[in-house]
Amino acid sequence: MPSPANTVIGYVVDVQANVLTASLIEDDQGRTPTITIGDEDIPVGQIGSYVAIRQNDVNIVAIVTRMTEQEALAAPTIETPGEDTARLPFAKRIARLTPIGSISADGQFDRGVGLYPTTGAEVHAVGTTEIAKMFERFQSKGFSVGTVATHPLLTVCLDPSSLFGRHFAILGQTGSGKSWTVASLVQRTVAVMPRAHIIVLDLHGEYCWKREDGSRHYAFADAIVRHIDARELEIPYWLMTYAELCDLLIEHGEREATNQTAFFRDCLLEGRQTENSSPTSALGLPRVTVDTPIYFSLDDLMTKVRAKNIERVGNRQGPMFGDFDRFLMRIESKLNDTRYDFLLKPTKRNSSASLSSMLRDFVGLGTQKAAVTVIDLSSVPFDVRPTVAAQIGRLAFEFNYWNPRYREFPILLMCEEAHAYIPRASESQFAGARKSMERIAKEGRKYGVGLAVVSQRPHEVSETVLAQCGTFICLRITNPNDQAYVRSLVPESEGDLVSVLAGLGRGEALVLGEAVPLPTRLQFDKPNPSPNSDDVDFYANWIDGPIDLDIDAIVKRWRSQER
Repeated sequence: MPSPANTVIGYVVDVQANVLTASLIEDDQGRTPTITIGDEDIPVGQIGSYVAIRQNDVNIVAIVTRMTEQEALAAPTIETPGEDTARLPFAKRIARLTPIGSISADGQFDRGVGLYPTTGAEVHAVGTTEIAKMFERFQSKGFSVGTVATHPLLTVCLDPSSLFGRHFAILGQTGSGKSWTVASLVQRTVAVMPRAHIIVLDLHGEYCWKREDGSRHYAFADAIVRHIDARELEIPYWLMTYAELCDLLIEHGEREATNQTAFFRDCLLEGRQTENSSPTSALGLPRVTVDTPIYFSLDDLMTKVRAKNIERVGNRQGPMFGDFDRFLMRIESKLNDTRYDFLLKPTKRNSSASLSSMLRDFVGLGTQKAAVTVIDLSSVPFDVRPTVAAQIGRLAFEFNYWNPRYREFPILLMCEEAHAYIPRASESQFAGARKSMERIAKEGRKYGVGLAVVSQRPHEVSETVLAQCGTFICLRITNPNDQAYVRSLVPESEGDLVSVLAGLGRGEALVLGEAVPLPTRLQFDKPNPSPNSDDVDFYANWIDGPIDLDIDAIVKRWRSQER
């Protein structure tokens, strides 16, 4: 190991609670300063690199978040003892440092800073060997996911217990590598933990797609994954809660919405109670609510609504006469649209007894047991997709909530495009769905249900959900509103690190939180196989692309809703 004196790269000139400023030692002007530690040449001042600040008992680790220059005058010489006009100006490099933790006397890294340095403290370069010691904490679990971006030879292991048990978020704009990161994490998870139970909500068919020959291609090994088309799975209307059904069938902005929701609630409760007392169902539950997951007849419910809509009291119109005109129009429109058949006209899930087989399918315990269940929502109509996605999430939570062995059977729910069904706005059309997912975020870890929130629009995702995430995997984000939102969510001491997000490459992320020993600029391993998320190459295809297409086949796929 080199002596501390040989690793000094600058001195602290300004101290604040969450940022330190250092003036770097100048060598050759205009050249990248480097320092050699062992056999390693380390560029000084690279954004995202680590430095150590030492002064007496103070031993702090910090990350470089900004490099700038200030004009200064050369030191006085015999020829120019004090004349400013005769001394040559030069550019002095200034580094902005964000403290992230301290090194204890036994060499262990601890988050947080208890004792700050004063101005004049030495700033030291940190080599791979020292950084490796800080990452030793989670090495024993073997959950390696990539390398430190500034030290490519240094492997990073995350703590899977903290990552999955305390929820995490993968945030980044389009093209930053979110699907790459999801695929890489899931592949590595199953390799290290083969009895994992992961449900992936795939809104765009990125993790399973058809080749030209009709065969299916997966972003995961065939042996560990089961692909389920949401329409084939059939997520029937009767499994929805009262709030979710209102989101689907009632327009909350209508004048008659209050009457519609009140009467709809009464009809729903009566329908579920009828099923419970039916001798064919043999349920015999002591108590039934509007949210009890048992079958009810949608046709019977509509018959009651129609009767109420045209009800007359003597020669006068009833109190709700005409209030359900739009309600009936909406539901009949959906019933006449075959795209909604999987939801409103189930053929397999048309009895209360079918719930068990459905739950087996989506937690990976069906006919083909699999660690990863990809539920493809790409063929589901856009307007109902958020409701279906949120319902799947709620069912995952309810499954383990009532599972007496939930501690032995933890489930991870990966929510792609989370902003579409976990919106920040409480007045959103999908407020009921949002509340269901927020319940998972707040209570899921108690019952072994982990949540992974994946989004390209962080500031549109429910703040309640993101605030419950213990780890943030932040890929490239250039939008100022999204950056500011992420900065408000992470610990205050790590907020300044968000400024590096705009310069990250594909698959490169700033990882903050409980699953990583210290805030890390991480390059994730490339997934193999890769998801179907690469950008279309306009240049190459506009040069060598097809000169004709089978339009009839496209029309057929469009009409049959088969991609």
